[in-house]
Amino acid sequence: MAQLYAKSCLDQNLRSLEEWKQDAFTLFGEMVGDEADTFPCVPGRQGFFLDHLRYGFVGDPRKEEAVEELAQLLREYQSCAKETGQYASFICFFETPQDLKESSIEEFEQQFWSLLQRLHQKDEVPWPEDIPLDTHHHEWEYCFHGEAYFILCSTPAHKLRKSRHFPYVLMAFQPRWVFEKLNGSTKFGQKMSQLVRKRLKAYDEVGVHPSLKWYGDPTNHEWKQYFLPDEEAEKPASAKCPFTALKNMMKL
Repeated sequence: MAQLYAKSCLDQNLRSLEEWKQDAFTLFGEMVGDEADTFPCVPGRQGFFLDHLRYGFVGDPRKEEAVEELAQLLREYQSCAKETGQYASFICFFETPQDLKESSIEEFEQQFWSLLQRLHQKDEVPWPEDIPLDTHHHEWEYCFHGEAYFILCSTPAHKLRKSRHFPYVLMAFQPRWVFEKLNGSTKFGQKMSQLVRKRLKAYDEVGVHPSLKWYGDPTNHEWKQYFLPDEEAEKPASAKCPFTALKNMMKL
């Protein structure tokens, strides 16, 4: 059974875990908590040092067992997330064998959306009434167990966009309520956005992706931000979201 961890727990017990898990968490700490303070996501860095983040390790994302483990961890995380702090996020590390590491960005993207489809199939809680079913609606967000999450995926295939590179497949689930004070309508959110964008420009070898916008912006589509390509080109307005699990519900 997969287990949910706090940084404080992992710092004390890391060596009791499998080698790949030790490696993944160690590399994550070196990336987010780098001494030079260059990691672009300031809220994520704060959450790391303040122990607001929670972590889980699951199997190969191509396998059904990994989906089962992720579903279990998300249910467990939801029960404690609001007690962890204002910079809450759930970080999931996936076992990434060598053959998976050699996948292209396009293949990783297909696997990412396939995983979210399969995860949705295991959701026993109805879709929240206040979140649109249409993925192209500017207020749509992925939901699981009644909670809306902004999702970020990092892979070994990302090279130029270093902010989305990680030696293991990594997915971060940020509860939507985290952004109640951190959005484009607040001074704090506006200043944070400017700071993060400035750091992204210095960190990545490509420009800030045009899909990165605030939730609620009429021109924003959250799904386009979940998995970013290495290039700067934005998906065309006519592009369809790969997450199609809600289409039948929309017809009811």
